Amino acid sequence: MSEPSVMPGHGESCFAVLPDRAAALAVAPLMGGAKAPRLCHPSGRPWLVGRWAEGELVAAAVRGTRLVVIGDHAVDEAWLEAEAVRLRDTARLGALAGRLPGCFHLVALVDGVTRIQGPASGLRLVFHTRIRGMEIAADRADTLAALTGAQVDERQVAARLLWPMPHPLPDQCLWRGVESVPAGEALEITPGGRDHRRTRWWTPPEPVRPLAAQAESIRDVLAEAVQVRTDAGGVVSCDLSGGLDSTSITFLAAHGKARVVAGTRPGRDPGDDDLAWARLAMTHLPDVEHVVWSPEAKPFVYQDLLRIDDALDEPTIGVMDRARLVTRFPALLARGSRRHLTGIGGDHVAWSAEAHFHTLLRRKPLFALRQLRGFRALWTWPLTGMVRELADARPYRRYLRDAAGELGSARPSGVAGALGWGMPPRLFPWVTPEAHRMVRELLREAAGSAEPMAPTRGEHLDISQIRSTTRIIRQWDWACVREGLPTSHPYFDDQVIGECLAVRPEDRVSPWEYKPLLVAAMRGVVPDECLARSTKAHASLDAAEGLRRHRGDLLALWGGSRLARMGLVDAGRLRDLALRPDTPELRESVLYSTIACEIWLRTLDNRPSAVLPTAGTS
Repeated sequence: MSEPSVMPGHGESCFAVLPDRAAALAVAPLMGGAKAPRLCHPSGRPWLVGRWAEGELVAAAVRGTRLVVIGDHAVDEAWLEAEAVRLRDTARLGALAGRLPGCFHLVALVDGVTRIQGPASGLRLVFHTRIRGMEIAADRADTLAALTGAQVDERQVAARLLWPMPHPLPDQCLWRGVESVPAGEALEITPGGRDHRRTRWWTPPEPVRPLAAQAESIRDVLAEAVQVRTDAGGVVSCDLSGGLDSTSITFLAAHGKARVVAGTRPGRDPGDDDLAWARLAMTHLPDVEHVVWSPEAKPFVYQDLLRIDDALDEPTIGVMDRARLVTRFPALLARGSRRHLTGIGGDHVAWSAEAHFHTLLRRKPLFALRQLRGFRALWTWPLTGMVRELADARPYRRYLRDAAGELGSARPSGVAGALGWGMPPRLFPWVTPEAHRMVRELLREAAGSAEPMAPTRGEHLDISQIRSTTRIIRQWDWACVREGLPTSHPYFDDQVIGECLAVRPEDRVSPWEYKPLLVAAMRGVVPDECLARSTKAHASLDAAEGLRRHRGDLLALWGGSRLARMGLVDAGRLRDLALRPDTPELRESVLYSTIACEIWLRTLDNRPSAVLPTAGTS
C-alpha cells in the first residue's frame, strides 16, 4: 500500500524543503509518497521533496552547496553549477534571481543555511511552519497545513470577505501556525531547521527614467520573457484578443522557435471589437494558425461553480471565470499546444496608477492639473471627491485605521480608489456582525506596523495591483495544469516588471494616450496599425446574464453554506439575493469575494487540511 500523501491532487507541481534532521525523515514520505522525486542534503537526508514537470527543475550540487531553480526559466545545469561554485553565502541570491528571465522559485543550501524565494511578482509564493521543533517550508500553504493538521483561521476567512482586501492582509495565511513570506522577501532557515528569518531581496525601482530611454530595454526583457517559453520549440498557443497586450505577446512568440496557435474568443457585447483587431493582426502573421470561437460558445460568468474541486490553497475570485478560462483548452491541445501564453499583466505594467498624480501635483503642479482635468473628463470623476483625495495626506497606517471604522459604509466613488491608497475596503450587508468585528481587529492590528509597498501612493498602487492579480492567476495556473495546458504570463516576469516600473509615471499614464509605454516598446515589432487600438472589450453583459442563468447554482451554494456554519455570513440574505439577480447592487461584482470563500471552503471538505471551525469556536 502506498503511503498517504499531503500533496494536493490533480498533478500540480509542488515541493517542500526539509532541514537536515533525523526527524525530517518521517515527513519526507508524506510529500507525494516514498517514491516522490527528491534532492538530498550532503548527509544524504532529504532536502527538497515534491513533484515537478519535466524540465521545470534544474539543480546543481557542488560540495556542500545546493542550488535549484523551479519553474519557467532558461537555466541549464552547467550554468547553474558555475553559479554554485561561486556562491559563498546566500546574500548574492537576490541579485542572481534578478538576472534571470522567467518566473520561478530559487532554492539554495549554503553552509547548512537554506534559502527559499519566489518571484517579486507574487506569482509563486513561499510558506513555512514549525513541525517537531524544526522549520519546514513549501510553495503551498495547504501542504504545510495538512502536515500539521492545522485549523482554518476563521478571522482570516472573514478578512477575505473584504472587497477589496488591502495590503498587508493578503500576506496572512488562512491556517493557524502556517506563515506566508511576502513577495519580494526570502526565507532563510538556519542549519538543522532550528530558526528562521526573512530578508528583503527586491525593492521597486525608482520611477525616474524617461520612456524614450527605456523603451528598448522593455522590448528586450519582454522578448526574452516570451523566448523562455518558446525556445523549446514545439507548439505554443497565445491569447489574441486584438488588444495591445495579447497582440504584443503573439508577435514576439511568432519570432521564436515554436509554432504559434493564436486563439480569439470574442464576447457577446455588440460593441466588442476584439475579433476585428485580431484579424487585422493576423494579416501580418502568415505563419500563425488562428482559432476563433463563436461568442455563443463562451461560458457565462458563474458557470459550473458547484463543480469546482481544484486543490486551491486560498480563496480566489478567479473561480467565477474558471469555465471561461479552460473551455478553450481542448481545441488548443488538439493543435499540439504544450504551453499557453497570455497577455495578462499588460494592463498592470504598461499603465500606471492615476494616484501618481497625488505626488506629481506637489512636484509639477501645472502639468499635473492639466492631466487631472483630462482624467476627470475621461472617468467622470466628481470634482469634490477629486479635490478631497488630492488634499488627503494620510499616511498608510492611518488609512488602514480609518478603513477599520468604515467597513459597512456606502461604497466610495471610483476616484477614491484611483487617487487614494486604493479603493477603501468594504464588507457587505450579508456579512455578520461577528465577521465585522474580526475584520476590524485585523485591520487595526495591521495598522500598528504596516508599511506601504513603496514610498508614494502611485508606486504602492502599481505594486498592489500587480500582486492582487498574481494571487488570482496563481490559482488559475494550477487549474490550467490540471486541464493539461500549463500557462505563462510574460508581463509578470520580474525583469519586465522592473523595467516598466522604472519609467516615469507621467510617461506611463495619460488621459490623452492609451498605453504609451507598450506602444513605444513594441514599435518595430508590432505593426503601427495594430498599435493604434485604444479600445478595450468588457464582459459586463456576460456577468449580468451569468447571474440570471446560474441563480439556481447560487441558491444551492448558500444551502448548507460553510461560511454560514462558521458564523460569517447570513445565508438567508444571500439566498434572497440569488432570487433577485437584477438587483442593482449586484452589478459591481460585490458577490465575488463571498463566493470565492464559499467555494474554497467546499474544496477543503475531502482534503486532510480541512479542519474547519464552527461559529463560536476559536
